[in-house]
Amino acid sequence: MPVGAVLGLFIGGAWTYLVYMDWGMRHMDVGMDMWIMPQMVDWDATDLGLVLLMWAVMMAAMMLPSVLPVILVLIRFGGSAQTAGFITGYLVAWGGFSVAATLVHWALLEAALVSPMMESASVPLSAAVLAIAGLFQFTPLKHACLVRCRSPWGAVLNPSSATIATREGLRHGAFCVGCCWVLMALLFVAGVMNLLWIAVIAAYVIAEKWAPGAEWFSRAVGVLLCLAAVVLFGVGAP
Repeated sequence: MPVGAVLGLFIGGAWTYLVYMDWGMRHMDVGMDMWIMPQMVDWDATDLGLVLLMWAVMMAAMMLPSVLPVILVLIRFGGSAQTAGFITGYLVAWGGFSVAATLVHWALLEAALVSPMMESASVPLSAAVLAIAGLFQFTPLKHACLVRCRSPWGAVLNPSSATIATREGLRHGAFCVGCCWVLMALLFVAGVMNLLWIAVIAAYVIAEKWAPGAEWFSRAVGVLLCLAAVVLFGVGAP
C-alpha cells in the first residue's frame, strides 16, 4: 500500500481513537469499561501505559496534519522509504514529549491539581498555564523554533536514504516540540480529552506554521492567552 494511503489511514485512525475517548469521558458509566480508558485515580503501570498511548496518539493526530505539505513533497520526490523515515523520526520526537506529558499528568493527578476527568482542578494552575503559554509566544525560543518549523524544506532536500530522512524527521520534530509544547499544556485547562479543545489547538498549529503573517498571529494569540489568565485568576480569586 502506498505510504500516502497508510498515512491517511493512520491519521484517520488516530482521530477516531480521540473521538472514541472523548465519548467515553462524557459517558463514564460506559467509558469505565473501555479497555483503553485508564482508571480515574491510583494509576498503576497499565494505566500509565494507557495514558502514554493516549498522549502519543493525540500528538500524532494533532501534529501530523501540520507537516503534510512536507510529507507530500517527500512522497513525490523522495520515495516511500524516505517518507516513512521522516514520519518515523517526527513521531519519535513527539513520542518523547508524550512520555514527559504522561509523567506530568500523573504528578498533577496525584497532587489533586488535575481531576480524574483529566482537567484542571485548580484556578491558579489554569491561570498559570494560560499565562505561561501566552508569554512563551514572545520568547526567542518560540521565534527560533517557529522559523525552523515554517522552513522545513531542508528535511526534503537533504534525505538521500531512509536513515538520513529519519534523522531529518527527528530534527524537524524537535523544533516542532520546541515551538508547540506549551500549547499542548493548554489541554490541562479545558480537559485533556476535550475534543473541541484538541481540534482548536491542532487548527491553530497549522495556521501558525503556514498562514501568512504567522509571527503577528502568534503574538496576538499570546496577548489573548495572557488576558485570559488575568480574567480567570480574577474571577477565581476568593
